[in-house]
Amino acid sequence: MIVIHFFLSILAYSSYAQNLEKFIAAVYEHNVILPEETATPVTKQEALDLMNRNIDILENAIKRAAQKGAHIIVTPEDGIYGWRFTRETINPYLEDIPDPKVNWIPCNDPKRYGINPVQTRLSCLAKQNSIYVVANIGDKKYCNTSEAGCPKDGQYNYNTAVVYDSEGKLIARYHKQHLFLGETQFNAPHEAEIVSFDTPFGRFGIFICFDVLFHDPAVALVVDHNVDTILFPTAWMNVLPHLSAIEFHSAWAMGMGVNFLSSNTHLTTRRMTGSGVFSPENIGPYYYNMDSEDGHLVISELIAHPRNTSTYYGIKWNQYASTIKKFPSGTNVFKGNVFFDEFTFTELKEPQGSYTICQNDLCCHLSYKKARNDAHKIHKNEIYVIGAFDGLHVVEGQYHLQVCTLLKCLSSDLQTCGESVDTASTKFESFSLSGNFSTNFVFPEVLLDKVNLAPNMFKVNTCIMLIICFYEVRLFCSCDCIK
Repeated sequence: MIVIHFFLSILAYSSYAQNLEKFIAAVYEHNVILPEETATPVTKQEALDLMNRNIDILENAIKRAAQKGAHIIVTPEDGIYGWRFTRETINPYLEDIPDPKVNWIPCNDPKRYGINPVQTRLSCLAKQNSIYVVANIGDKKYCNTSEAGCPKDGQYNYNTAVVYDSEGKLIARYHKQHLFLGETQFNAPHEAEIVSFDTPFGRFGIFICFDVLFHDPAVALVVDHNVDTILFPTAWMNVLPHLSAIEFHSAWAMGMGVNFLSSNTHLTTRRMTGSGVFSPENIGPYYYNMDSEDGHLVISELIAHPRNTSTYYGIKWNQYASTIKKFPSGTNVFKGNVFFDEFTFTELKEPQGSYTICQNDLCCHLSYKKARNDAHKIHKNEIYVIGAFDGLHVVEGQYHLQVCTLLKCLSSDLQTCGESVDTASTKFESFSLSGNFSTNFVFPEVLLDKVNLAPNMFKVNTCIMLIICFYEVRLFCSCDCIK
């Protein structure tokens, strides 16, 4: 439902049609210019100079997106100031970002809330190019050190996403709730903020990077606030086999039945790459490149209200798996680690077959058939396993996971099963994977050889609730759920 006073303000200044059924979205993967690592804060002018160098690059992307008809563009987390900060050294990069309720267009009134050159420039880029701009900057809020929770330096620092509409008006501000390791320069809000806003092309919600792995604010935005599209600035380090950016973010769009605009920073030395314009029905377009340090713009047309046609989180995912009479578990059941979680595995030894593997309350069922031209071959280093994990993940955050996975081991040594691997040559003609998950929030992933997604090569069967993969699928497939 569109908020009337906001919608009328759009009508007054924008040429966008009312209630667009489709819109054009853009994300930009940015190779961020990083500050020098220092224990001494730079001057505010030096900080602004660095931020402007990054905004110069983002400006070019914003202009190109607008020229191609994009209604909105998302830029990455840390995309303006980078990282390598302490609480002291981040301070020159921060601005005081007001609540969007103040009805402010910084480009028109830049000194209304003090000197805020970054906010003013972002506002002007949105206004001058008639495009919604999503960016990540730092917010500061002073507090009295005698108050409970106030930091010793008398200031809250927030990792912050902002959104400016096509007239340059500040319409959304979100403070990151789940800070990642090393983000000691920032504070988390006392409670998770649920930020959404309406446009002529759907309702949008926003959160940042690590937030996606938690119910609040990520799942709450979709379930309780009926958003159509998620805006997702991120600085995502890829972790195979289950947490590559394009893999998990495309699965999140499908699992939650919403559009997902993922804009990643680009730094191959930190395994940072992977951005995309994802929808429940379509996996791409996306960008993943570990061979170049170039930035990249991704643009695609999306349905404004995808939840009207596809909403998977309402499915009872355990319905099909709970009716299956367990398949054999195989002759070689063993334990292995996937990103510090101890999985229960069994090896796929035959050209085709069916297996069940269980851990705690979760049972995973797999039926598969290798491609005919591969069935007679022996790939000495191509060992595949089906695995199950049902437990608390405790590294880099705590959350309960249930995972059913089919994956390739790094080598013929079974102790390597679960380690990162990005190439495969074995081909599967088909396979299906299901599990008796205890939640409806399930994210179906399929990743192919050389970290490619699999558009038009698999489907989620909403009648019987399982992943069906076909046509030479390689590497691994998994169903992940976060309780």
